[in-house]
This record gives sequence, C-alpha cells and structure tokens, in this order.
Amino acid sequence: MGLDDLRDELRRIDRRILELIADRQRLATSVGEAKRDLGRPLRDYRQERTVLERARDDARALGISPSLAETVVLALVRASLTVQEQQQIVAAATGSGQRALVVGGAGRMGSWLARFLTSQGCQVEVADPAGSIDGCIHVPDWRSSALDQDFIAVAAPLRTTNDVLHELATRSFEGVAFDVGSLKSPLRSGLAALRTAGRQVTSVHPMFGPDADLLSGRHVIFVDVGVPEATARVRKLFDSTMAVQVEMSLDDHDRVIAYVLGLSHATNIAFFTALGHSGEAAPRLAEVSSTTFEEQLSVAARVAAENPALYFEIQSLNDYGSESLTALLHAVERLRAVVRAGDERAFSALMERGRTYLSERERGT
Repeated sequence: MGLDDLRDELRRIDRRILELIADRQRLATSVGEAKRDLGRPLRDYRQERTVLERARDDARALGISPSLAETVVLALVRASLTVQEQQQIVAAATGSGQRALVVGGAGRMGSWLARFLTSQGCQVEVADPAGSIDGCIHVPDWRSSALDQDFIAVAAPLRTTNDVLHELATRSFEGVAFDVGSLKSPLRSGLAALRTAGRQVTSVHPMFGPDADLLSGRHVIFVDVGVPEATARVRKLFDSTMAVQVEMSLDDHDRVIAYVLGLSHATNIAFFTALGHSGEAAPRLAEVSSTTFEEQLSVAARVAAENPALYFEIQSLNDYGSESLTALLHAVERLRAVVRAGDERAFSALMERGRTYLSERERGT
C-alpha cells in the first residue's frame, strides 16, 4: 500500500472516530436527561474514576499508551459534561421571563455573560457602542435605557465600571445591579454609592475566561456589599450550573486575588521578560527544551497573549497588589542568595517547604 493509500485509510479512520464521538455526544444528552429525572448531580467523580480506570485497562489490552487513552477519555467526558450542563441550564431557566441589561456586553467577558443570561431564559439587552451579539437587543448607550430590567450587569474595564456604578446610583431602578470585575478595590466607591442610594447591588467575579464552556470545577465569587437579598438573587442564576460558589468580603477578595491572579500573572511576565532579555534566541532554546520549560512556556505564552490593559489593572489597581509582588521579589532574592552561597541544605529546605504547602493545599488543609 502506497503512502497516499495509507493516508486515505487514516482519513477514513479519523472519520469513523468522529462519527463515534457524535454518537457518544447524542447518548450523553440522554444520560443528562436521565440524571435530571432521577435528581442526580451531573458530575459523578466516582463514575469518572471508573471510566478512566477502564480506559487505561482497555488501552493496555490493545497495546496503546494508557496515558493517551486517559487524555482522550477525559476530553470526551468533559465534552459530555458540557452538553449536559448546557441542557440543565436551559431546563432550569432560572432567569426565564426576566430581562437583563449588560453594559459592555460586546466585550469578551460581557459577551460570555450575555450568552449565559440568554441561556438562562433572560431577554438580554447589550449596551455597547461597539455593537451587540447574536440573540440580544442592541442599546447604543445604557443611559438611554429606562433601567426597568431585572438585572443590570456591568462588564466594562474597571475604571469605566466604577464610573457606571456611580451614575447608576443617581438613577432609580428596581432591578439588581452587579459588576463582574476581576478586582473590587477600584469599584469600592461605586458599589458603596449604590448601596447608600438604597439600590439592589452586589458584586460578582467569575474565576474563568470568556472561552469557558463547562463551569464544573470553576469558581464564581460573590462579594456581598451589604445587600444580601441582591447577592442571593444573582447567586440563584448560577444554581443550575456546576460552578463552585464562594462568598467573601471585598477586602478578602482582593487580598486573595493579589496572589491567585496578581502573583501568577507576575511570575509569568517575569519569566518571559527574563527570557526576552537573556540574549538566547527562541529557536536555540527550543533545540534543548525540557518538559518543565515547555509547560512553563505554554502558560507564559497564554499570559503574553492576553489584554495588557486588563493585566495592568489587575497589578496596579489592587489595594493589596504590592503584597504579592513583594513576596515574589523576596522569594527570588532568597533563592538567588541560597544558590550563590552554595547552601544545599537551605535549597532543600525551600523545596521541602514548597512540597508541604502544595500537598496541604491539595488536601484542602
């Protein structure tokens, strides 16, 4: 059999694989319906473990890599859960019959929020000079709205969001206003103005990007600013998802985010900045790359591709931002001092401390 014939055979096999995946997705729809009828949760970690162990055993019997089988099956499980979660959201329709206005809804996170609210059964209006998105009503300027919606969400850059919150505080409305900002420090005055004006207001932070399709295992943080009934109403919108809901104060939120986002972003920015100033050409480094380097490079590349304005806001506008940057600086200085001193015992202590912290975090202790 010639090379072209072999490639044709591979194409036919690929087609069969895709047809089987389509069959699996259709079956996943029926499984999701059965779970809802039985009142079962969509995600069953014990069953997932059974599926993965079976896949690894089958792979060994077939003479293929168990890790490859696990990767493929994990992707299939995730795809099935995505279908089932989307079904559940639509079936629950916790926003059914309600209206929502998304200020900045043509942006990346705003578009995600608009689509999510639409899937919940809400009639969504997008207020954004850049335009609207499919399935939503376009409002060129939110100020022209009667503000008679059930939910008013602000998904704009942080400084703009605070300005909008202040303006909303001067208007009369009955719905719940909330933001989806990555930080709450820059929004403190706007949120307080709304609360003082007697408006229904809360604050939300979806801990994922706009490309998220499955919310299982992802976190949504709710920051109550003194109007618990408003927080409860917005939390209800996420009840039909598999997202982990977390509630915390404004200060606790930004202190945590200084590390969860600020430190992780800064570490990667420092990594590719160091590489960029190293004088080592990227192709040359690729020739002698390692697994750890490639994994770190992959994360750093995703960070480098993000919006610089947003990432600068996360670093510069957090009241607690300097705390994590100082911790990073001290950590690098400590590592450098230990290596320069040739102190293997101190180096081992750093590694051991890291293992202890990470293992405790994994156990949730």
